[in-house]
Amino acid sequence: MNEITQSQTNQVPLWSGFCRSVLAFPERPALEVNGDTLTYLDLKNRAARLAATLARHSPGDAPPLTAVFAYRSATAFSGVLGALLRGHGYVPLNRTFPPERTRLMLERSQCRSVIIDTQSEPQLEQILADAKAQLLLLFPDRRDVVALSKRWAQHIVLGADDLEPAAAWLAPEPKPGSIAYLLFTSGSTGTPKGVVVSQDNVRHYVDWTIDRYGITHEDRLSQTFDMTFDLSAHDMFVAWERGACVCCPSQKETIKPDRFINNSRLSAWFSVPSMALFMRRLGLLKPGMYPGLRLSLFCGEALPMETVVQWAKAAPNSIIENIYGPTELTIACTAYRWDSINSPAQCEQGIVPVGEPFAGMKALVVDEDLNEVAPGTDGELLMTGPQLSLGYWLDEEKTARAFVVPPGKHHVYYRTGDRVRRPLPGQPMFYLGRMDNQIKILGHRVELGEIEAALRQASGVDGVVALGWPLTPSGADAIEAFLQTDTIDSRALLDAVKSRLPAYMVPRAVHALARFPLNSNGKFDRKALLAILQADK
Repeated sequence: MNEITQSQTNQVPLWSGFCRSVLAFPERPALEVNGDTLTYLDLKNRAARLAATLARHSPGDAPPLTAVFAYRSATAFSGVLGALLRGHGYVPLNRTFPPERTRLMLERSQCRSVIIDTQSEPQLEQILADAKAQLLLLFPDRRDVVALSKRWAQHIVLGADDLEPAAAWLAPEPKPGSIAYLLFTSGSTGTPKGVVVSQDNVRHYVDWTIDRYGITHEDRLSQTFDMTFDLSAHDMFVAWERGACVCCPSQKETIKPDRFINNSRLSAWFSVPSMALFMRRLGLLKPGMYPGLRLSLFCGEALPMETVVQWAKAAPNSIIENIYGPTELTIACTAYRWDSINSPAQCEQGIVPVGEPFAGMKALVVDEDLNEVAPGTDGELLMTGPQLSLGYWLDEEKTARAFVVPPGKHHVYYRTGDRVRRPLPGQPMFYLGRMDNQIKILGHRVELGEIEAALRQASGVDGVVALGWPLTPSGADAIEAFLQTDTIDSRALLDAVKSRLPAYMVPRAVHALARFPLNSNGKFDRKALLAILQADK
């Protein structure tokens, strides 16, 4: 793990803000989920019971981690807080993932304690099939766990009646480098890699965010992300730091986000750009539709300019910001505020800039040898600062490759793998795409983002993905593209693109899809689109 980050701890536990809000606003809503409203005191009591039970029964030889196998439920949120109040980091598991992937995540984390909600129970048979160590399984939604105890006799199985009282909770002693969460992301080898994020990392993000956006106890924040996506940490800990309410939509409500925004009386919205594109396409960004929003944040993908223009009309009272950051840099680490007068001129390829680093975070744009490039030049983005995570769980080799000390520097930086332009003085930083989205076509280096920008401009469709196809050992023979639309005049579109791109960059074919496949984080799933091309061979 990253020793430099560990040494920067201020040992202020992440849960302390929530507990302050409990004292200040015990009867105010802390969470709305599944039609239920939990006050701060309700949520504290649920979490404290879990924490006290974990303290009494957790195996002493296990890592300080508790898995939360729950989804969009009161148990999911109280489980996260319960783990933290125990002095553990939480490991989110997701029943919408294939059970084999969840089993692997649980196994790799070495967790010995798992909190489970009722809806996730059916998958336990597969997930625990090969469990070798004894586990503590908590079922806070169930009073009767006799049958479950017989089924998993090798484990400690406790239900609602077995939980310790909330008064039995004792605040854990803060420790340097305490883990906030262990989050598994996709690995290039096909094996999930675990990113270890400290409580200090998250605290810096939360402190910066509440100061920038002026979050108060009257705010109501959306929770559009699954807990296996690190952006979900923003909604929880930013809200609870100031006594605000987290509003978690059901799966049905995510399909009708306009109703969710207005019925939940949201003041703050946070989603991936794909959600906004989906709303624009369904005609849900009409002028004045969301007057109650005062803050709109987007993160996780390139943000199309035209979508922001429409969002600004739909939410006329809202600040709009594009924030950027990989999991390894804790939720987000740069921000760009949209200005309807000046921002369009600062966009490139129809994409909104990612702005400037958060206070305390430092950006370095480098060449292949990790030397800083000149202003106005493209390169790989490296970043460091108090949000630099602790590295990869039990993988020193992978950590050493991604967390590096560049020539002439004295601090560890994370290699994002993202290509950006080092800004000129007074200009924002611009995201140009993944380093691995640069592909060779017939010997030419091609930026897929440039092709996507040309297609976006020519078609008026925001949802665009360009892929190298068919693939070759050195790159690809050609380009094929997908547009998120019902129908498209392919010939007219390609004719229009030919006036903007050299011949080797013009797609060989374009495909219309009514809705793009999305990955578990709600982003466009490029691998799934490649699979469509593979199937059509």
